[in-house]
Amino acid sequence: MLAAQPHSFVPDPGNGRALRDAFGLFATGVTIVTTLGPEGCVAITANSFSSVSMDPPLVLWSPARASRRYPLFAGAEHYAIHVLAADQQDLAWAVAKDASALLTTDLPVNAEGVPVLPGCLARFDCRRHAIHEAGDHAIVVGEVLHATMQQGNPLAFFGGRVARIDIN
Repeated sequence: MLAAQPHSFVPDPGNGRALRDAFGLFATGVTIVTTLGPEGCVAITANSFSSVSMDPPLVLWSPARASRRYPLFAGAEHYAIHVLAADQQDLAWAVAKDASALLTTDLPVNAEGVPVLPGCLARFDCRRHAIHEAGDHAIVVGEVLHATMQQGNPLAFFGGRVARIDIN
């Protein structure tokens, strides 16, 4: 089978879809970030999570600054990043589509009062360390105050779709 010819382009406003598609060829995990807003749990689905530093323990994620949820996360001193398991695909899409998807859910809270999700592969309870403007997104750096983890299959994002990765 012959491989498709590479598509080469210079990114500009007229070919944003091509750039987004190229970015989508990097497989990532899927996370949900939660914080406590004025009306309760605020959540956002993000695949832009990465570890930054071991000492001090820092992580980052990059929300869109145009998102209606952005001001709540930019102003939050504490938040939790949840690495989703393969069976949490419906949760990922529900939160992606609706900022208030978890408002009616009775969730436990961490030591900082942030609502947290059960059943995730990992959770990082964070305190805001820094926020950097980065084009139409921001880079939110958090100091990890506490982490939890468990074994399981991860939920992945690739090519604009979520998929299971079965490692067991």
